[in-house]
Amino acid sequence: MTHGRAPDVTVDAAESQSGPNPSTEVREDTTDTSMPPSNVGDQTMAEQGGVTFAGELIKKGFGFLVVAVITRLVSPGVYGLFVLSTSVLHLTQVFASAGLHRAIDYFVPQYLDRGEPGRARGLTIQVFGLLLLTSTVTGIGVFVAADALAAAFDEPGVATGLRMLSVALPLLAVFNGLMASYSGIKRLRYRVYVRDITRPTVRLLATVGLLLVGFGLVGIVGGYVIGLVLGILLGVVLLTRRNVLKGGETVFTSLREILWYGVPLALAGVIFVVMGQVDYFVVGYFMSSDDVGIYRIGYMLAANLLVFFSSLAPVFKPLIAERRRDGDAIAERYQTATRWVLALSLPAAAVLVLGADAYLSLVFTPQYTAASGVVLALIVGYLVSVTAGGPDGALLQGLGYSRLVFLNSALLLVANLVFSVLLVPRYGILGAGLGTMLALTLSGVAALLEVYHYRGIHPFTRELGLVVAAWLPALATGALVVTLVSSDLVVAVVLPLVVVGTYALAGRSLGVVTPADVEIAEHVVPQSVVDRVRRASEP
Repeated sequence: MTHGRAPDVTVDAAESQSGPNPSTEVREDTTDTSMPPSNVGDQTMAEQGGVTFAGELIKKGFGFLVVAVITRLVSPGVYGLFVLSTSVLHLTQVFASAGLHRAIDYFVPQYLDRGEPGRARGLTIQVFGLLLLTSTVTGIGVFVAADALAAAFDEPGVATGLRMLSVALPLLAVFNGLMASYSGIKRLRYRVYVRDITRPTVRLLATVGLLLVGFGLVGIVGGYVIGLVLGILLGVVLLTRRNVLKGGETVFTSLREILWYGVPLALAGVIFVVMGQVDYFVVGYFMSSDDVGIYRIGYMLAANLLVFFSSLAPVFKPLIAERRRDGDAIAERYQTATRWVLALSLPAAAVLVLGADAYLSLVFTPQYTAASGVVLALIVGYLVSVTAGGPDGALLQGLGYSRLVFLNSALLLVANLVFSVLLVPRYGILGAGLGTMLALTLSGVAALLEVYHYRGIHPFTRELGLVVAAWLPALATGALVVTLVSSDLVVAVVLPLVVVGTYALAGRSLGVVTPADVEIAEHVVPQSVVDRVRRASEP
C-alpha cells in the first residue's frame, strides 16, 4: 500500500526542527524499548486503552449511584432544575474553553517525541493560562445573564443554579486541560485516578452529606463543585510531579498556531452538543413527550457500544499526532486501532441489537421495547463512525486536520436535522434513529475519503475481514436464540454467552488473534492470560 503525504492543515512552529527521534519517545514506564517501533505504539495503545476502559466502567457505575441518590433525596422538580442548569453549563463550557485544551494532546506528543520538553511545558502553561482567562470571562457572562437564560426555560429556579454553576466554568476548563495533559504524556492512569475515581467519589459523598442536611439544589451543585475542586487538586499534583515536562528552556508556541488548531474543534464541539439534542427536539415537535422519553432510553442503550472506542481514544490521538508525518506508522496504528475496537464492539453490537427487546423490557418496562428499532439504527451508525476513525474525528484531530473535523461535524448536524425532519413524521422514533444513522454514515464516509485523499491510508485489511467473518456466525447463533427462546430473562442471560462463545470459537478457527497481538499481550497482561490467548490463536 502506498501512503501519500499531503500538506498539513496546521502550521507547525517547529517545522524547521529536526525530525522525530525514536529514542526520546514518551512511553509508559513498562514499555519494552527493545520492541519494534510499530509494536511499541501498539503496546502503549493496549496498555492505556485497558486502563481507560476500567476507568469508563468505574465512571459509569459512580454516575448511576449519584443519580440514584439525588433522585431519592430531592423532588423531580429540583433535579430537573439541576439538569437544565448543567445543560446550559456544558454548552457554554464549549465556548469557554474555545477548544484550547485540544491543543495539548496534539502538540505536546510531537514536542516530546522531538526531545523538546521545554516547548511542551511552555505550550501547557500557555493553554492553562488561556483557559482560565476565557472561562472566567464566560463564567461572568453566565452569572450576569442567568435571569435571561432562566426565562427562556420559563423556570426561575434555573437562574439560581446557573449563578452557582458559573463558578464551575473555570474549574471545568482546568479539569479538561488536565485530562488532555494526561493524554499528551500518555499517563492515562492519572485520568482514571482523577476523573473516574476521585472526582465521582468526592462528589457522591459531598452530595449525600449536603442533601441529608437539607440543602436541596444548593447541595447538588455543591457536591458537583466540591468534586471538581478536589479532583483538580489531585490532578495538578500528579501532573507537576512528572519529570517528562521538566528540563530544557521554556519555549512558548505561537498563539496563532494554538487558535488555528483549537478553535475549529471548539466549533465542532458546539455542533456535537447541539446535535445531542436535535433528535429530542424533532421527536418532541412532531410527537409526544412520552415518545421523547422512549427514544432517550433507546439512545442510552445504543450509546454503550461506544465504551470501547472511548477507552482507546485518549491515547489514540496523541499516538497519531507524534507520528503524523510517518505514513506507514499512521496506517499501522489506524488499522490496528480499528481492528481492536471492532473486534470488541461487534459481539456487543450483536447482543444489544438482538436482545434489545429483552433488555429494554427487563431494565425499564415493556413499553420501552418500542425503542428496539432505534437501537439497531444507532448501532449501525456508530459502527460506521468508529471505523472512520472515531465518533469525534480522533484520527483527523491527531493528523492536524481540525478544520475537516469541524466541517464533518457541521455535515453531521445538518444531515441529522434534515433526515430526522423527513423521517420522524412518517416513521416516528424509528425515523429519528434512522436519521442519525444516515447522518453518522454520511459523515463517517466523508472522513474515510478525506483520510485516504490526504494521507493515502484506510482501515481495511485482511485481518479486519477475519474479525467480521468470525462475527457473522455469532450473529446467526444469537438470532437463533432470540427466535427459539420466549423468556426475556433467559434471553438476557443466555444471549451474551452464546454470542461471545461462538465468536471466540470462530475467531480461533479463522486465526483472528494475530502473532503481533500475542506479542503485545505478553507485555500488557498476566502470563496466564497470554497463554490462553496464544492457545486460542492456534487453530
